[in-house]
Amino acid sequence: MIDPQRLKVVCCRMASAGVLAAALAVALPGGAAMAQSLTVLPVSIQMAPGQMSTELTVINMGDAETSVQVRSFAWNQTGGEDALASSTEVLASPPLTTIPPGTTQVVRLVLRQPPTGHEATYRILLDQVPPPAAPGTVRIALRLSIPVFAEPAGRVVPHVKFRVERSAGQAYLIALNDGGRHETFRDIKLTTNDGTALKTDDGSPYVLSGATRRWRIADAATVPASGGSLRLTARADSGVLAQPVSVVATP
Repeated sequence: MIDPQRLKVVCCRMASAGVLAAALAVALPGGAAMAQSLTVLPVSIQMAPGQMSTELTVINMGDAETSVQVRSFAWNQTGGEDALASSTEVLASPPLTTIPPGTTQVVRLVLRQPPTGHEATYRILLDQVPPPAAPGTVRIALRLSIPVFAEPAGRVVPHVKFRVERSAGQAYLIALNDGGRHETFRDIKLTTNDGTALKTDDGSPYVLSGATRRWRIADAATVPASGGSLRLTARADSGVLAQPVSVVATP
């Protein structure tokens, strides 16, 4: 049996550099280690109107060959949460590949039909397919998730409205996007009128077209009663956001 204390897993995301990386170091008896590392770029794909194909670059930076499965999913937000459904709308080629150490594999992504009316959203999952584990070793599969945004013909923009909901002792920041394109919000901060900062849960920064996204407010007791308001600040793709947000009660 391997000592769990000797198993080390490191997973990192370097979005600012345009690279998504995952690294795994597995401790072996005697203090040896087998390193596996995948780097994928870009970390997010934005397909312009009329663009029907794009590429992902997968780099095996480890010291052994590795197999990777590529699958596409339709990406929606239901009930304020992300939801994925298996989809054939985006074809990945090759869908399964083995990458020798220190080499690169280009994965081509092709839309089967152009989006209409509003932006189409997908996620590409890259799953490592580890070989059978030898006696005394532990292998853990890595998974990387890449968002894909495909714009329709014609100009589309996000239109996001915020509110705070109180219900059954809980409170949530709600974002409703009735525009035709996604918006991204980072560094979200809520404050009361007296300057008290409220903590919101971390999570996906995206609010998809035609969807609702929600963030739980940790200390619901400090949220004003229905009819009150909070101050919201955030960084969005469209610029800095600063606005009051009304508090409403829900059944």
